[in-house]
Amino acid sequence: MTLSNADNEFESQAQALDFDFNGEIKIGGNYAPVIQHGHQVYVSGQIPRVGDQVIVTGAAGQEVTLKQAQLAAQICILRALALLRNQLGSLSKIKQVLRITVYVNSAHNFTQQSEVADGASGILLRVLGEAGRHTRTSVGVAQLPKGATVELDLIAAI
Repeated sequence: MTLSNADNEFESQAQALDFDFNGEIKIGGNYAPVIQHGHQVYVSGQIPRVGDQVIVTGAAGQEVTLKQAQLAAQICILRALALLRNQLGSLSKIKQVLRITVYVNSAHNFTQQSEVADGASGILLRVLGEAGRHTRTSVGVAQLPKGATVELDLIAAI
């Protein structure tokens, strides 16, 4: 099977972070990780989990640095892309990422949620090119599942 440019770039980005997103992507509850409806696909919130381990936990600006929080966002978006690849067969079927929402477990005085979300946005643009350009909301929250630093969800057109 020949991989598309997007699929190859996905593998390259995952390898650069030294993580493997092949195989089953575990979810943490009684919900669908991906729902396809017509020409849109919705990916449920993803935390920075690889296998059974949440890689980055804690509050950004407190026990987690901006760089670590950006890594968490990168892992989250790679998980979302892995789920899309599993659902669609190839990332080349994504016509446009429409929106991502990035939730950042934030210390009281942490205000760099947008910079954290840039970690995910950068991966999308590298993997999908212009199809990865998206609208985005990033918000600070008091807590996330499993103590994760970041959670994000995604909507794409296919």
